[in-house]
Order: sequence, then structure tokens, then C-alpha cells
Amino acid sequence: MARAENKVEAGGVARMVAAMSKAFRKQHGLTQEELGRLIGYTASAISAMETCAQPASDEMLIKLEEVIGGGLGLFEEARKYVLMDKYPPQFQNFALMEAQAVTLSSYQTYVVDGLFQTEGYARALIGGGFPRLPGAKVAELVEARMARKALFDRNPTAMIELILDESVLRRPFTDWEVQREQLRSLAQEAERDNVSIQVTPLERGLQGSHAGTNGNMVLVETKEHHHVVYLEIEDESLLISDATKASQLAHRYAKIRTQALSPDDSLSLIQKLAGEDQQ
Repeated sequence: MARAENKVEAGGVARMVAAMSKAFRKQHGLTQEELGRLIGYTASAISAMETCAQPASDEMLIKLEEVIGGGLGLFEEARKYVLMDKYPPQFQNFALMEAQAVTLSSYQTYVVDGLFQTEGYARALIGGGFPRLPGAKVAELVEARMARKALFDRNPTAMIELILDESVLRRPFTDWEVQREQLRSLAQEAERDNVSIQVTPLERGLQGSHAGTNGNMVLVETKEHHHVVYLEIEDESLLISDATKASQLAHRYAKIRTQALSPDDSLSLIQKLAGEDQQ
């Protein structure tokens, strides 16, 4: 839903897309209603986009490229930058790096990594947080989070590893069916050749050592083969690129991996909790 405050909050990318769309529309001699009809939107939706009351969706950008893009590819190029604008500020610096990663290794202790979240699970998390967000903003953030899944099928392939504390698998949001759907999705993703999922058992601490007690981290090998670590807590984030610090965290991550269940045993546990073993 378009909101008046969006006109004030809109970023530079949304404003550029709005101006570009309006200019191209007029160049083609189209009214807002005519353009809307050609791309499957109402005139009010085109107006909302051009005034930044409701920034262009990814689907709208694809249609604009097809109808008024003129083969220049500008709307297509704008897609990734519009997507960046939709992410929370603390995540924006990391988002493009994640999309271009050679390898991605994530350790999560409270919720499923956003890259692996189902739409229902993501909506439950984003919509159920505090302070509460307007429904339109929740939908925008969920759409942006789902777009990250393109990394799974990107060419060239990225190698993706996820280690979850077992408590994540047992912590439901909204209702148990949302959680079961999320677990089933994890089981499916674990079958990919470029994906590895492991689980750190709840009783790990009884062994006298638990390398993951300091919390979440995401390790990235960039397309330039640099190694960075992304940390986020309470809507604040930190990108660590210092080689020594990144190496220390990579060593800790490697220890967490050795203390987790094997990929096969982890998959069996996920399937069991999802109820797959009862089918």
C-alpha cells in the first residue's frame, strides 16, 4: 500500500527509478493509465511509483524494462540497487557482498539464517518484532529477504554452509505449522550439492567445550577472494575485514563445525523434528 511518508523516506535509487520511468513513459507518449495497462498495473500504481509513494517492485521493474526500457537495460540494472534500498540499513553494506559471495558460512543460534528462511517464517519474524512495523513495510522486507535466495542457483555456483544451534529448530514463531514448513525447507536445501547444513546439539556444553557461545557470525569469501566476517546484534552490524581478526573468527567457526553433528545426522534430526519420519 502506498504511504505518503514514503515520499520523504524514499532513497536515491527509488527517486532515480521514478524519474527515469516518468521520462521514458513520456518519451513513448504514454499516460500513466496506458503504461499501467501495458505492464499489468493500475494508473494509481504507476503514479505511486513515479511519486515514490510506493517504490517499484522487482516485478514492476522487469515489466518496465520490457515495455519502455528501449533495450538499454537500465531498469534491469536498477533491480539490484532497488533491492538494496529495501534492506534494513545495517544489512545494506553486506547484502551485495552476500549476493556475490564465492563461499558463505553462517552460524546462527536463535533463528534460521535469513537466506534459508521460508516466506512464512520470515513474515512471522519481521511482522512479530518490536516495535511493530506497518504491513506494507513487512511485505517489502519479506520480498527483499526472499530475493536473496537467488544465491542458491547463481551461476557460478556459491558454496553455502549453515550451522544452526538445535534450539533454532525447536523455536516456533506464529504457529507450529510455520516452523514445520521451515524445517521441511531446510531439509530440501540440504540436498543441494552446493549446500551443507549442520546442527549443534543442545547438550554440546556437557562435553566441557562449546565454541559457539559468543553468538552468530557469517563468514564470506568475496568474489575477489577476500575474507570478511559479518556480525549483527540489536539492529547494529559490523563487517570485519582485518585479516588477523577475520582469521581468528574463522578458526572459531571451524571449531564450531567440528562440534556439530555431521551433515547426514543433522538432516536426520531436521527431518525428525519436521515430522518427516512419520510419513
